[in-house]
Amino acid sequence: MQKAEGLVLEDDPKNNKYPMPLFVAGLDPVYVGRLRKDIANPKGIAFWCVGDQIKKGAALNAIQIAEIYDQS
Repeated sequence: MQKAEGLVLEDDPKNNKYPMPLFVAGLDPVYVGRLRKDIANPKGIAFWCVGDQIKKGAALNAIQIAEIYDQS
């Protein structure tokens, strides 16, 4: 996850630091934290994921998809 473009890993359980919706409003990346083993799937992980859903979920995401297809 640390190498994924547009994704920010913010996971520091010792200092109770993980992404909060209030602090990512207006930002482009999607923030991930609270990583842990998924108790329902031995090969899975569970995590907390937040982002500005108006910006990333609609407008910015559409632009990024268009840019990918424009480069093809």
